[in-house]
Amino acid sequence: MVVRGTVAQPGEWEQARPTAGRTAPNTAQTAPEAAHAAAKAEPDTPPTSLEAPPAGPGAPKISREAPPAGPEVPRADPVDMAAGTEWTARYLRTVAAADVLCTLAAGLLALLVRFDRYQHLPPDYLIISIGLPVLWLTALALSGAYNARVFGVGSDEFRRVLNAALSLTAAVAVISYATKTELARGYVLIALPSATVFDLLVRYLLRKRLHRMRGAGLCMRRTIAVGHRDAANNVITEFRRDHYHGLKIVGVCLPDGRLTCQEVAGVTVFGNLGDVPLAVQQSGADTVAVLACPEMDGIRLRRLAWELEKTGTDLCVAPALLDVAGPRTTIRPVAGMPLLHVDHPELAGARQVLKALFDKVAAAVALLLLAPLLAVIAILIKSRDGGPALFRQTRVGKHGRVFTVYKFRTMVLDAEERKPQLAAHNELDGVLFKIRRDPRITRTGAWLRRYSLDELPQLVNVLIGDMSLVGPRPPLPEEAARFGDYVRRRLAVKPGLTGLWQVNGRSDLSWEESVRLDLRYVENWSFALDLQILWKTWSAVFRGSGAY
Repeated sequence: MVVRGTVAQPGEWEQARPTAGRTAPNTAQTAPEAAHAAAKAEPDTPPTSLEAPPAGPGAPKISREAPPAGPEVPRADPVDMAAGTEWTARYLRTVAAADVLCTLAAGLLALLVRFDRYQHLPPDYLIISIGLPVLWLTALALSGAYNARVFGVGSDEFRRVLNAALSLTAAVAVISYATKTELARGYVLIALPSATVFDLLVRYLLRKRLHRMRGAGLCMRRTIAVGHRDAANNVITEFRRDHYHGLKIVGVCLPDGRLTCQEVAGVTVFGNLGDVPLAVQQSGADTVAVLACPEMDGIRLRRLAWELEKTGTDLCVAPALLDVAGPRTTIRPVAGMPLLHVDHPELAGARQVLKALFDKVAAAVALLLLAPLLAVIAILIKSRDGGPALFRQTRVGKHGRVFTVYKFRTMVLDAEERKPQLAAHNELDGVLFKIRRDPRITRTGAWLRRYSLDELPQLVNVLIGDMSLVGPRPPLPEEAARFGDYVRRRLAVKPGLTGLWQVNGRSDLSWEESVRLDLRYVENWSFALDLQILWKTWSAVFRGSGAY
């Protein structure tokens, strides 16, 4: 026989009651009354029609016991869910309003500069200036500058604004030539570039404001992490360290579900790989991040994408290759399969020659401009602390070549002799030696270290070619001797005066985190990345965080 009945939802199982052996209703009751009494006695029993199983020793047994119930999975707060979906719309409206104001300001500037010799502004150009925001917003929309995925992270937002500006300029030129419309070239050359500069500046300020809000836990995208426990733990730790990306892990789905653990790094495990859509519904997530997981093959990933498509949930797939991104990775179809091609890092060639030339020119200019400041610092060290103003130390450079690094002296004269006595007070793990309140640091040295002024003499090392403006941290010989093959990859490029370690915490970083950032720089080096790090170095130096 066939057992028929309604399918109970997860967490709603009830113990089935056999039809035999029940107490018969009172015969004095009418049929409706009996039915009403039965319904009142069993209000929570799902309507089920069970037929008696066949008798005999070989008959299958039907279990009427409920499956073991695990700990209840918490559901998302509706307030948090609403906040997670509304901030994108608010931010988009703010960006669009800023774009309109920037374009109006650019049009007004072009009118005043181009037609300042006239007593009255030409009415046709006044109309063009008023209609310019419509053209500008249309160009931005077509270039994808209003895609929520580009807000807050990466350079795609700014690149799309530049593409919109170039496309609009080309369109205006072609249309004016085709229709033989006379447009003042001075007006066009002022209005469109000004709108571009204003828009890039305003969007940068809005991004910084968004980063501050995300640092306070606002404007985050609720994300479900799918993968093995170690990978999920790593991504949770990484996302908690840096909030600017806007992703917050609110749930985890593991290949073995909740059999081995109920939480990963304090985040609830919702189930296995098949429970991802249910986890999205219960947690109110709007993004699913699939980590490197062999169990999540192509068929499963395709089915998951189909399920998430119904709810508009974003799907992100993290490749197994860590810290390799940008121009080095391209997806090319081969035999109907999308393959991720990884190019070798550009550690030699014309771009490295350009980098070396830029380093030497920038170092020479900086030394000339900062010469008075360097002289004042040297006089202060000499007059207050005595002894030499410069400190010379042996460091390891590119390909293991040893060189002498120059710094302003920030410690007492016998600092190196006192180092073994302080070894037990080392506050960092790994091979680095750092003490937050190092008793060897002088009063002047503490001020110099806070703002990284002690490292300015390293511009001489950059000028003579031992170092670069941007690169990994130059290690000591005893540190380099403890490097494994994996860590020695840091020595493939010149050490830098600043780097990813400088703009991401400096001495507050652990040894593993410092190595990871240095290797990320080596694997993803580009001239644009150097410029970005140099730009961020100013704010990191002025904040003084992690400098001791």
